Amino acid sequence: MMARFLSLNVALGIAPIALVIALWQGLVSFGFAPAVLLPPPGFVFGRLLQQLVTSTFQHEIAATLIRLFAGFAIAVVVGVSVGIAAAASPAINAVVRPIVRVLAPLPKVALYPALLLLLGFGHGSKITLVTADALFPILLSTYYGASTVEQKLIWSAMAAGTPRREILFKVVLPAAMPSILTGCRIGLVISCIVVFLAEMITSTDGLGHVLVTAARTFQAVDMFVPLITISLLGLILNALLSVLRSYLLRGFPEA
Repeated sequence: MMARFLSLNVALGIAPIALVIALWQGLVSFGFAPAVLLPPPGFVFGRLLQQLVTSTFQHEIAATLIRLFAGFAIAVVVGVSVGIAAAASPAINAVVRPIVRVLAPLPKVALYPALLLLLGFGHGSKITLVTADALFPILLSTYYGASTVEQKLIWSAMAAGTPRREILFKVVLPAAMPSILTGCRIGLVISCIVVFLAEMITSTDGLGHVLVTAARTFQAVDMFVPLITISLLGLILNALLSVLRSYLLRGFPEA
């Protein structure tokens, strides 16, 4: 029964992707889009397989992943820490709340020119931009999850003699974990988008740089290769995060 359920989920997940590829092929085959601008998917995937075995393209992927993981990891540490602290302390909450209200709606990419001037054109500016964009979904999800922990769980822990500091890590953090992981999933998707965009704006390596270089030389096939690559990386990372979520939440009914 479980195997049939998993097979159905996999089929439902693959169906939309297959539909998009079929639509893509149809646009080219029936002449709705010139192959020079929209190459057939077979050409693009063939080129992707060729590129994946080259050390140059692997270096571009590695550069993107370093920036993505570094920025995302910092966002997780800072977001979870500040979110938990704001939920536990009214004083910290009073300081954090107005900052979040002001900065959360701000498009962080608008700060990128300033980050370039401060941190240069290397990893630092891009990692900082990824961190800034991924931080707020994680922080807000953590704060919401920690704020909605049932008070009776805390009272029971206190009645059992659990020290106040340990309650934070043994009661509040585990109870807020579903919400935290939801914020992490949103932050991961944002990180993939932002690191690619930052590399497109200014970079000497990375998948975004590959796309811009191909566009400048009118290589349509090579333009689609980094787009598909970052999509596949996002798909793989999201699947790994889902596995981690299932492991961490194995005691929760919804997991």
